[in-house]
Amino acid sequence: MFQLTRSVTWQALERLRDKTANDRIRDYFTNDPQRFEKMSLRVGGLFLDYSKHQVSDEVLAKLIELADHSALVQRRAQMFSGDIINVTENRPVLHTALRHLGDEPVYVDGEDVMPEITRTREQIKLFSEAVRSGEWKGYNGQRIKDVVNIGIGGSDLGPNMAVRALLKYRHPELHFHFVSNVDGTHIQKVLSRLDPATTLFIVSTKTFSTQETLLNAKTARRWFLENAGEDADVGAHFIAASTNRKAAMEFGIREENVFEFWAWVGGRYSMWSSIGLPIALSIGFEGFIELLEGAHEMDRHFIEAPFAQNMPVLMALIGIWYINFIGAETQAIVPYDQALNQLPSFLQQLDMESNGKSVDIFGHPVNYKTGPIVWGQTGSNGQHAFFQLLHQGTRYVPIDFIASLKPEPGVEDHHFALLTNMLAQANAFMEGSQGDSKELSQLDPYSCPGNRPSSTLLLDELTPKNLGALIALYEHKVFVQGVIWNINSFDQWGVQLGKRIAGEISERIDANAADFDASTQGLLELVRAHFPTSARKADSAEPASSDKKPVRKKR
Repeated sequence: MFQLTRSVTWQALERLRDKTANDRIRDYFTNDPQRFEKMSLRVGGLFLDYSKHQVSDEVLAKLIELADHSALVQRRAQMFSGDIINVTENRPVLHTALRHLGDEPVYVDGEDVMPEITRTREQIKLFSEAVRSGEWKGYNGQRIKDVVNIGIGGSDLGPNMAVRALLKYRHPELHFHFVSNVDGTHIQKVLSRLDPATTLFIVSTKTFSTQETLLNAKTARRWFLENAGEDADVGAHFIAASTNRKAAMEFGIREENVFEFWAWVGGRYSMWSSIGLPIALSIGFEGFIELLEGAHEMDRHFIEAPFAQNMPVLMALIGIWYINFIGAETQAIVPYDQALNQLPSFLQQLDMESNGKSVDIFGHPVNYKTGPIVWGQTGSNGQHAFFQLLHQGTRYVPIDFIASLKPEPGVEDHHFALLTNMLAQANAFMEGSQGDSKELSQLDPYSCPGNRPSSTLLLDELTPKNLGALIALYEHKVFVQGVIWNINSFDQWGVQLGKRIAGEISERIDANAADFDASTQGLLELVRAHFPTSARKADSAEPASSDKKPVRKKR
């Protein structure tokens, strides 16, 4: 059995960690005036500066060798060609096909899936144009003014993030709301501001059986029927993005308004599918296609560029250096752009749900760290919140700074201040408190040590195309790390475990719970005492997949 930590390259990297432990990032620039030019890269409208990392030329070369010696070339080809790489669920992984804009076929089980994808795109186009133009009418003939997306996880975070990021492209007469939390105050707050005659609900659930989404959807339908009166027509106000057409129709959704996607689309990779309907409704179908074009451009770069000039590969390898050799536990995502305020949450799910694994693709425990804890928020706010710990605390946290270069008209001075703050922070993290001299800073116990690493990602402008490329960049970064760690980045059995137990507790709330631990039994008793029996009978159902056991790939 291959053991990653026993490989020659891995052990060479461990020696380099010891050799470079006292290196100062700023000294790399002193010793090599061309470091910025050598360690920066452009792909389309994205520019990456990865020069402010504690990564010497020798370390970077050895990291690239680690990628060369991995299964990355083979696994990448398998992903794009539709081979089964989600080995525990026995599925291909083809979110890349959803943004494939060429004429080449993409096969799954010998069948070209591109005609189905093209048909669904056309359905999205016709529907989004009908709603945006006012042709689509509610039950009393009024046009739609509010769109409520009901989903959770990938069915919420992706479209939520994209719609907010591209707010300046939004249709002026449409307003968007995203309901994900099963806490009833979330949906009640949204519904209290809406008119049923002008509201469209999108129920986004792969199986049409996710407990939180169905509970929120049924609450929305009940509110609609209670407030719309005798003329209420669920079919004119509810649509679905789901693989379960039958269940959606039983809910009251018309067959032609069930937008398909496929089992090989993972939730956190699904914004390119019909889960992206809110995006198409907000920015228009042409804008949605531009989003796909940006992702497709990054796909081509990921496939074609050599590892030493490959943006996702380089970001992944630098992350591996910090996680596996330097001991960093977390990764901060800090966008200096208010429009990207949902990006850290989106990337948190993308990374932690994908690579939060402790066994390899064969089911064997790994003896090295895998995915980091991903967190963050918008930059200038973060400066007055958690940057103190990053500058002077005992934690070692690599940072991704992200910003767009083009300012909005009328606030150029704000945008200039935003960008200069970001550049100042990146410099301060690297330099620390140098004072008038190194000797002075060494005498000052309150100085900041510096030597804190960061990448800077600049978008020429925050457009649908550049946002698509940015998201695809992080998708591929996560994939590369998963391949090198030899784990399956596309299942989520921990999530399914929580769903299964939640279902069991809900079903057995009135039964003997003796087989649960004493703490759970005691807490259940407190819950029972505060809810009448009728309130404990909320419908819940779980996807059949949550009861499945992983399919182990044989060696």
